[in-house]
Amino acid sequence: MALLALRRRGGETIPAREFEDVYDRLGQLMNAALGEFAEEGPVGTWAPMADMSETEDSYVVEVDVPGARKDQIDVQLSERELIVSGEIEERESLRRHRKMRRTGRFELRTLLPGEVDAERVEAHLSEGVLTITVPKAAAAKPRHIEVSA
Repeated sequence: MALLALRRRGGETIPAREFEDVYDRLGQLMNAALGEFAEEGPVGTWAPMADMSETEDSYVVEVDVPGARKDQIDVQLSERELIVSGEIEERESLRRHRKMRRTGRFELRTLLPGEVDAERVEAHLSEGVLTITVPKAAAAKPRHIEVSA
């Protein structure tokens, strides 16, 4: 698979992947500047940061939910749409000088790239990261075909 590339005036190419860090940092700055108004979803919810990767057998979604307990998180799968929702409670503070961490209701919706086996989905919360492993359906797994002569 070829990477997208941007071409500078001098003919030098830069892989588009290098802009991902800039985009992520810009998102962090927007969240810090706009607070609750950045990345809002349905009726005041916000979307947590997440990564999706793929192995040979499954899709793996890692969602940042610092401060959330497992009983505050709901994971649903509807066909290929993964929905992670919940609420992170604001901690009582004696005297707050700055609030940079998100609290309140959150919801992440993402479409998985291929067909999945919904019966074998697993979710694990550790150190503020929710890891959801969604096995691929048998039809979605690549199959090696032997070539005969």
